[in-house]
Amino acid sequence: MSRQTYTFTSESVSEGHPDKVCDRISDAVLDAFIAEEPEARVACETFATTNRVVIGGEVGLSDKDKLHDYMGRIEDITRACIKDIGYEQDKFHHETVEITNLLHEQSAHIAQGVNAGANKDEGAGDQGIMFGFATNETDALMPAPILYAHAILRRLAEVRKNGTEATLGPDAKSQLSLRYENGKPVGISSIVLSTQHLDAAMTSADVRAVVEPYIREVLPEEWIDADTVWHVNPTGKFVIGGPDGDAGLTGRKIIVDTYGGAAPHGGGAFSGKDPTKVDRSAAYAARYLAKNVVAAGMADRCTVQLSYAIGVAEPQSVYVDTLGTGEVCDAEIEKAIRSVMDLTPRGIRTKLELNKPIFQRTAAYGHFGRAPEADGGFSWEKTDLVEALKRAV
Repeated sequence: MSRQTYTFTSESVSEGHPDKVCDRISDAVLDAFIAEEPEARVACETFATTNRVVIGGEVGLSDKDKLHDYMGRIEDITRACIKDIGYEQDKFHHETVEITNLLHEQSAHIAQGVNAGANKDEGAGDQGIMFGFATNETDALMPAPILYAHAILRRLAEVRKNGTEATLGPDAKSQLSLRYENGKPVGISSIVLSTQHLDAAMTSADVRAVVEPYIREVLPEEWIDADTVWHVNPTGKFVIGGPDGDAGLTGRKIIVDTYGGAAPHGGGAFSGKDPTKVDRSAAYAARYLAKNVVAAGMADRCTVQLSYAIGVAEPQSVYVDTLGTGEVCDAEIEKAIRSVMDLTPRGIRTKLELNKPIFQRTAAYGHFGRAPEADGGFSWEKTDLVEALKRAV
């Protein structure tokens, strides 16, 4: 039997964190190509450091002339991302940062295993394992520590960008340690926040005075008490932030992107990858399935694992673990999942409408636990499979 009383910690990082700057740029490039051609192939990696951004990887459009034209847009896309995040530092400024574009056409050897032929279905873009998870401890069916760690940083970004708290900088990290009793979160044992500030004279106490009201605003009031320990900018000043303070790279914050360590993560990162790549699309499908299982009342918690082989359409395995909370046996849920959703790469993309420029918005504050949007963004957060799953068991 799993433990029911414990403390669990998750962290989040802001859109201005060096790795998240890179995720944002990679996903912005992806969105630009998908907006031109829904079946575009993109595997974009970004590296950022002092006064420099380097972008590399493989891209593909059916029209080679358009591919050449789009290569010329990469610099503008990159500068727009950095500007929106808010970087205007001397050594990392959206107007002056040096940008190197090393993107090139996709390997034909990879494409031949993925593209659908006359007598075969489109195969997976790579081998790998992907996980999805859901829990009924929050309304979003997400683990509370990561959900609220994200919420803190999103709120601070809002007040920074609208000018209410202009002394805050783009780079920040949060961390919450939550106390659980009877398997449910009941209180916060510690709150950790480190945020860049533009006024070098500010002390840690000054920064806490700015951010504490917003932190309290987004957290359940009853979770914070006299025993909650606060650490705000515990090392002191934090003026130099972003890629000037620490190099960034696409795909280095995968646990921040998913469940904060409360569930397994598969073999790959998400950002910069088009949805033929099951590292991304199948992870979204696994979350979608797990969330619908929990929403259907079949379990309090659910982990779904999917596995694929490159060039092969059907998943190699579908595995469900309800972690001892299931109202329906796991094997029956596995059968139900296979019956209610086509889990081939094209089936996933069709069901979740992933051939749209909806990925840049996922680059910060988590890929999961967000509300579905009218244009198809976060479609994997819908609970429209509930009735089909109930009928299938």
